Amino acid sequence: MTRALSLADVLGNRRVAAALTLGFASGLPFALSQGTLQGWLAELGINIKTIGWFTLVGLPYNLKFLWAPLLDRYAPPFLGRRRGWILVMQALVALVIAAMGLQAPNDTIYIVAVLALLLAFLSSSQDVVIDAYRTDSLRPEERGIGSTAVQIGWRVAFYVSGALAMVLSGVIGWRATYLAMAAIMGATTLLTLLAPEPEQRVAAPRSLQEAVVEPIREFFGRPGVLALLLLVVLYKLGDAAALSLSTAFLIKGVGFSAAQVGAVAKTTSITATIVGTLLGGLAFARLGLYRSLLIFGILQASTNLLYSLLAVRGHDLPTMVLAVGIDNLAGAMAATIFGAFVMALCDHRFSAFQFALLSALSALSRTFVGPISALLVAQVGWPLFFVITFLTGAPGLFLLWRMRSRIEALDLVG
Repeated sequence: MTRALSLADVLGNRRVAAALTLGFASGLPFALSQGTLQGWLAELGINIKTIGWFTLVGLPYNLKFLWAPLLDRYAPPFLGRRRGWILVMQALVALVIAAMGLQAPNDTIYIVAVLALLLAFLSSSQDVVIDAYRTDSLRPEERGIGSTAVQIGWRVAFYVSGALAMVLSGVIGWRATYLAMAAIMGATTLLTLLAPEPEQRVAAPRSLQEAVVEPIREFFGRPGVLALLLLVVLYKLGDAAALSLSTAFLIKGVGFSAAQVGAVAKTTSITATIVGTLLGGLAFARLGLYRSLLIFGILQASTNLLYSLLAVRGHDLPTMVLAVGIDNLAGAMAATIFGAFVMALCDHRFSAFQFALLSALSALSRTFVGPISALLVAQVGWPLFFVITFLTGAPGLFLLWRMRSRIEALDLVG
């Protein structure tokens, strides 16, 4: 099992500090091409159909594994194999955010769309290299706390470019807001310069074919690989099914207003998520990978029953706060451990491609479960739906239990 980290191991740890700051750099651009941009367009009176088409600009986040081999094979001739790409992406992201801020969407809507798509592409490419960097740089015993640092950095940045940017827009205007976000993004390049190089230097693939074929051959050559891939898909399936309709349930199912739901999302869920992320990282260091995955997997599935209780009680604010808070707490703990699990599965030679591929695979449940969930609710109603989503978590937990020895062995892999 991984050695437990002491407080002294964490404080002043440059690798964990880099994970925190790079998590911030990863999270900052996301809202600026998604929810914050939608708010800007809506405030300008852009019609809802056009805004709806803008949701498609996030597609690069789901397809980033397609160009990840290029980022494994090639690298800029400075700052090492990973940090060079990170620096380039951060500088380009800052420039595109600034360019978006200089637009007038009522007159240049197509330019804004192209810039938003470019921002998503560059941001998702940055994510590929940041994921590879932390996979390469963190020691096995640091994966839990490193995953925690990334999650916290990402969520703080998402708040800055989401909720805070929306508030700023009402004070200084949208143009100045986007330029301010571009300046913050540009400042992250300084943090990248301070990040340490991975202790273990791994040579890049010698050809593009090697960058594509070898990581697939290496991964699928492992014993029990199909079970591992199935576990990646199933581990958060029940949680994804419940969350796919959570906002619709709170508004349409039990009658809360959008303002009430928003207030809970901005307070209870954010607080619970940050606390859960911290607890998940600390628990990983004490419990190891297998026991953490099992305990938090059970917790994240069980919280769906709280939504079933809320569906029975109806419009009950304390139960809503309890359900949302505990669900986000358990979900954040499970997500932190799952991030450490994916890192442990990656071969350092191909970490950019393998991490991008595995994370895309884990997102399959989130992508396709929504329509199925809606049909299920129409057939059985909300209370039974959430009981079914609780039971949907069982196959992944059973598979995890059957693979205990394989998972425990990953704790020892550096």
